[in-house]
Amino acid sequence: MEVFFVELIKRNIHMDRTRVQAVTQFTLEDDVNLPENKPDIAALNLEKGEVLIDEIKPGTDAVTVRGRLVFVVLYHTQEEGSNLVVLEGKLPFEEKINLQGVVPADAVTVDGDVEDITLNMINSRKLNIQSLITMTAKVEELYDEEAPIGIHGDEKVEYRRMPLNLAQIAICKNDIFRLKEEVALPSNYPNIFQILWNHISLGDVEFKVMEEKITISGDIHLFILYEGEGEDHPCRCFETALPFSGVLECHGCREGMLPDIRYRLGQQELAVRPDFDGEERNVGLELVLDISIRIYEEEKVEIISDMYGVSREINTVTHRANLRRLLSKVTGKTKVTDHIHVSGGTVLQLLHSEGSVTLEQRSPVENGILLQGSVLVKVMYITGEDESPYGSAQAQIPYQYTLEVPDIAPEDMGEVHAEVEQLQATMLDGEEMDVKAVLSFSTVVFKNIPVDLISQVNVSELDSSKMSSLPGMVVYMVKNGDNLWNIGKKYYVPVDTLRELNALDSDELKAGQKLLIVKGG
Repeated sequence: MEVFFVELIKRNIHMDRTRVQAVTQFTLEDDVNLPENKPDIAALNLEKGEVLIDEIKPGTDAVTVRGRLVFVVLYHTQEEGSNLVVLEGKLPFEEKINLQGVVPADAVTVDGDVEDITLNMINSRKLNIQSLITMTAKVEELYDEEAPIGIHGDEKVEYRRMPLNLAQIAICKNDIFRLKEEVALPSNYPNIFQILWNHISLGDVEFKVMEEKITISGDIHLFILYEGEGEDHPCRCFETALPFSGVLECHGCREGMLPDIRYRLGQQELAVRPDFDGEERNVGLELVLDISIRIYEEEKVEIISDMYGVSREINTVTHRANLRRLLSKVTGKTKVTDHIHVSGGTVLQLLHSEGSVTLEQRSPVENGILLQGSVLVKVMYITGEDESPYGSAQAQIPYQYTLEVPDIAPEDMGEVHAEVEQLQATMLDGEEMDVKAVLSFSTVVFKNIPVDLISQVNVSELDSSKMSSLPGMVVYMVKNGDNLWNIGKKYYVPVDTLRELNALDSDELKAGQKLLIVKGG
């Protein structure tokens, strides 16, 4: 193929990447005194914590993070008029994370997770709180790779194209989705005096890319332990699942694009509301989902991979680029089981179980990703003790699972999302319970395509000594590994001329085949 050469026609290939990332762990510890309006502690029951990030301040090669550990404690008291009491508090922190390559102008995102939280009674009015926190800081960026797709100019030049199936980032943004729901208690439940404990989680969350929008659907799983109205203030549990659906506006997205959408359950507000009769029987939910949206578009692109001159010397300057194509979008599930032993009391009835999964290690293996981590399971139950009628137990259950991804290579690793899909706890006897969980994993894996992209072309006069050393006419004996392109490039002859001179029907050559080559043909 002959054209006149001046410059490259280039096209931008839109890419995204994590430029720098760091993970750090630290321990928070402090003593907390009970407020004067709270009764004495007889026994601790349940605790939970959440990390809230207040400020992210990038510097040079480091980022300073300020935030709070917000904790909630449910404890027993022996004072009259109440049995279970809720204590809420917060521990502020400031942590410096070393992040090599970060500068003050960078947009740094930080996620914080409570790996473990432990509370111990110092006395009936003071608690010691210890928590292990993991923070992940990273800088993500969009960039373009300039790929040559054509040439134009005033010199004869031979070039060849290489077809590539590429995945480009089409949409990259963060959004929020607000959920507002209200649920009424069944008629045989007492009115709500106060909510003592709650747990909210989402399940079966699904995103679909449509024209100019993204649909979202799933279930809200709600558990509350509450103190009822009445002289005895009876404690009751209520658990339900609420389906939800909605739409996120997303300019530029189209059906058929490839979504890689992740969510975190952010702000949660739960409030008791009156029903139509003015009785405190409804529970209102207001949730915020923090959503990370990455939508990719697959396209076939033909790039110019090599070129040579016929009447001039052509030298190319290349740079290494890592392009990518979609390898696989996969999901997988695994089951884990374990027994939890309860010490110091008899379990009469299980009330509620909840679990969270931690992905601690990802390792590439043949045709898959080996995932290792643990599931933290907490179970609330009724005991046979009059002084502390409620108890809780927890267990850390390890798991190991290979998520199948055919043809994956170590450099093709994608982000893996893990969640607890199902959790069931049953009593075996008064001191032991059986726990079964189904864990689900999902990932989008891109195949890394290392390519030398031509970024610049230099034209110069032909080397006369080099040209004079080439024969005017030669019968060339094809060797193993030869092709028309390499032969034409060596002798400064267009590929089409080689075909015509040798009456070739195809570009396939065999070792030992003879080719007639005429210089300047």
